[in-house]
Formats: sequence, C-alpha cells, structure tokens
Amino acid sequence: AFQVGENLAVTPGKVIYRNSLMELIQYSPTTENVYAEPILYVPAWIMKYYILDLQPSNSMMRWLVEQGHTVFAISWKNPDKDDAHLTMEDYRTLGVAEALDVISAVVPEQKIHTVGYCVGGTLLTIAAAVMAREGDDRLQSVTLFAAQTDFTDAGELRLFIDEMTLYWLDQQMKRNGFLATKQMGGAFSALRAPDLLWQPMLRRYCLGEDSAGFDIMSWNADGTRMPYKMHSDYLRQLYLKNELAQGKYVAGGRAISIGDITVPMYIVGTTADHIAPWQSVYKTRNLKKLGETTFCLTAGGHNAGIVSEPGRPRRSYSVGSWDQNSGYQSPEEWQAAAQAHEGSWWLNWQVWLAEHSGSERSAPPTIGAPDKGHYVLCDAPGTYVLQR
Repeated sequence: AFQVGENLAVTPGKVIYRNSLMELIQYSPTTENVYAEPILYVPAWIMKYYILDLQPSNSMMRWLVEQGHTVFAISWKNPDKDDAHLTMEDYRTLGVAEALDVISAVVPEQKIHTVGYCVGGTLLTIAAAVMAREGDDRLQSVTLFAAQTDFTDAGELRLFIDEMTLYWLDQQMKRNGFLATKQMGGAFSALRAPDLLWQPMLRRYCLGEDSAGFDIMSWNADGTRMPYKMHSDYLRQLYLKNELAQGKYVAGGRAISIGDITVPMYIVGTTADHIAPWQSVYKTRNLKKLGETTFCLTAGGHNAGIVSEPGRPRRSYSVGSWDQNSGYQSPEEWQAAAQAHEGSWWLNWQVWLAEHSGSERSAPPTIGAPDKGHYVLCDAPGTYVLQR
C-alpha cells in the first residue's frame, strides 16, 4: 500500500550532495519569501529519515517549507559489510559536519537551525558540543526530538544492554560486519510485544484481517543495518558507560561537554515513549547549563507523539522554559508547573523558531550551490533511502 517516492517521502526537493555515508536533500520552496536561517534535519540512522516526511498530510518537512523555512535533510546510507569500520565520529564528520558545510555554501553567512531525532539528536548534541568547544558559531538553535544524552535511566531498552549481551552482539557483528535489520527490529518489538507482536498476529492469523497497515507501520518495517564499530561503540560508550553525560565522551580528539552549548535549545519528549522515556530526555536540561532551554512534553509515543501534525484530534502538550539562572526542577515538578495546551506541539515550536530567527524575509536561495561545486544530483528522496 505504501511506496517510498510514490506516496511516502514525496515532498519535492533535490539531492544536492552525496558522500559515502549520506545524501543531503534540499526541499523546494513553496513561499515567495523565506526565513533567512535554514533548518537541517539529522535523522536517526536506526531507521530511515522519512518518518518526518510520510504522506503530504502529516509530513513535517512539507509543513516546515509551507511555513517559509528553507529545509535540508540528511538521508543515511544503509550500511553493509564493507562499512563495518564506520564509527560514531564518522557519522559526526561525514554526516552533520559535512551537511553544515554544504548548507553554509548554499546559504552563506547565515546561522542554521538544527533538528535531531532519537539517536540523530544524540549525534547532533555531540556535534554541537564540538562546535561550541572549537568556537564554531554557525548554529542558531538545536531542537531534539525524543533524544537522550544521559542514559542513566534510558528505559526498557536497557534490558538488552549489559556486558554479556554486548559481548554476544560484538561476536555477531564481527562475523557479518553489521547488526541485521531483523535483530534491531526484533528488540524494539519485544519491548511492546502485546502491541507489536501478539495483536498483529492475532488479527492476521486468527481473524484473517488485512495487514496493509498504515504509513508509520510501513516506515517501521523499512529497517536499516548498523555498522559493527559504530553500533558497538554507541552501546558501550553511551548506554553502558554513559560517557556523554559524564563529560568523558571523546569527539574531535578530546572529551566534550554539553555544558559548553549556549545556543537556544528546544527539547521534545513524549508521554508514552518506551525507547526514550521523557524523564530521561528531560535530563538534557540539567546538562546544558548555559543559555535558554525549552522543554515540550507531548501526548503519544516515540513516533506518533512526534508525527503530530496540526488538525489531528486528541493531541495535547505541555511546555515551559528556563535559563541558566533558573533553579533545578525534577521532571515531575516541571510537569506539574508547565502550561498545558490542546492541539499540536508543532505550532508552539514554529512560534519558537520564528522568535529565534531574524525578522527579515528574503527570496528563497538557489537549490544547491553550483558555483561551489554542489550540483543537483537527483530528485528527492534520493537513492540511499531506497537501499534494502
């Protein structure tokens, strides 16, 4: 029922850059004038980027373009055994850093709003901390969707993460060069077995119901592989040892601190998230000690809470902000004091983006930067997203 490029991931755009790890999509403008500051979306590499570009009715990429934003998105390569050597540092440098360089060529002398989803948000936070340490001031803001930076209470996924399990995974990945799609998908399904395993089997095999599903389920079935080295380091350094929260995680040759990040940050957690519990997502507030931070808690799970477009019924969210002079609040204290709203949190975030952008609008930039070697390579959604 769903095909990428036909009725999924159909927001018009062009691939303007490709390297061995990612393609960079620039979406086509639909407004006469746009905000000066572009947006870069950094997706998780665990699944494919188009969770935020499903159908036109619920595509965040399309919606942002319609609000007058110039939007870029990373689409990760689906790695194979030849990519076993790739590390988290490769994802930072070949992914986030090179994407920022290309965007700076397309929209020169403009700061950039950045958005990271799930582990893409963790990677974006690492990249932002490196940039802050090195005095790179190209970021206008950082937004994190269901992304963890402190893994002390990282939810039910920790059931699968201990030294014995990681040793077993390492042996599996060494032989193949990657973690297979079915292994990753099976772990996530096991966390919600009644909803993701038993109910679908009951409906299909006992009741004979059609299993065509819907767009998020189709996206969920379109899995990716994990490179051996990257995935091993990610699970050990972040989940098991919690090095990022402790200021021990090394990127760019030295340990980094989230406390160095000063740009405004908007953090989104979801009430029913079994992958990144909102109380865990909230902890970034305690690690980012400088500048303004906003936390938004929205109804729903890890995916449906984020894909919560305006007009969808039974949507609600709570939101609150603080700066470095604000006192500590536990997640429960914050929730009790936060202002509650009916409707989509996207609208609140758009107001926040507008408030943290320049007041002047201008004509949209060109697609790509041909004068700097960044040509249109193909239409969106590109080629990497189609890899099986």
